[in-house]
Amino acid sequence: MLTPRQLKTLDFIRRFIASHEYAPSLTEIAQGIGISSKGVAHRYVQALAAAGYLVLHPGRQRGLELVEDNPAERMSVPLMGSIAAGQPIEAIPGQEVLNLGELLGLHRYALQVKGDSMVGAGIWEGDTVIVEHREHADDGDIVVALLDNEEATLKRLKIRKDGKIALIAENPKMSPLVYAAERVKVQGVVVSLVRAY
Repeated sequence: MLTPRQLKTLDFIRRFIASHEYAPSLTEIAQGIGISSKGVAHRYVQALAAAGYLVLHPGRQRGLELVEDNPAERMSVPLMGSIAAGQPIEAIPGQEVLNLGELLGLHRYALQVKGDSMVGAGIWEGDTVIVEHREHADDGDIVVALLDNEEATLKRLKIRKDGKIALIAENPKMSPLVYAAERVKVQGVVVSLVRAY
């Protein structure tokens, strides 16, 4: 799973190659993603190569090559139809494929859940939430929120009429957390859940 910075780097490389028809240099990558260190840009490029998104050609100027058939796009399983969790239904074979690459694709990352504040939304301790990296969320979204640039929490976002932000737990034992809007930074929105049995 790529980090948000690695995803930003991959997006920049894709856009650069699409518009220039050659790969960017490390200096151009660093500038393009808003950092000053070529060393950090080099680490992001190495991580993308290790994850199968890039091929590196050492010794070649601008020696980056995109791998369009990336691992995420190959991750699919047969979707065999529906299964009843109530009354039994007729078993009819399906012909579709569930593409996990789309579920886990670009701009997404995973977080393991600690605590029971979101059990009412079906998110239990030990679950893994798939989060789409975003800086804005809609009222009612389940978000990863950074508080005072120090602590992160998983809660339902409520935008109040007074301009404050309420972070609502999906557990009746817990009270909402209310903050001035400038104290809350949205880092992502939950788009799906993975649970191992």
